[in-house]
Amino acid sequence: MKELVFKNNLKALREKKNLSQQKLADMVSTTRQTIIAIEKGTFSPTARLAYLLCIALDVKFEDMFYFE
Repeated sequence: MKELVFKNNLKALREKKNLSQQKLADMVSTTRQTIIAIEKGTFSPTARLAYLLCIALDVKFEDMFYFE
């Protein structure tokens, strides 16, 4: 069975809102480095952080995160 890979649309959604990585990080009380790592796919956010990102960007969870 093929392994599912957790992916996200964070960068595109962030850019659509004209937010810098730092501004988004500030909005969700995390670091810019964490936002970078999530965007690159090298870090999977906690459920809490994923929820806060969805709220900050005003999107549904399934519009930001998906399995490939």
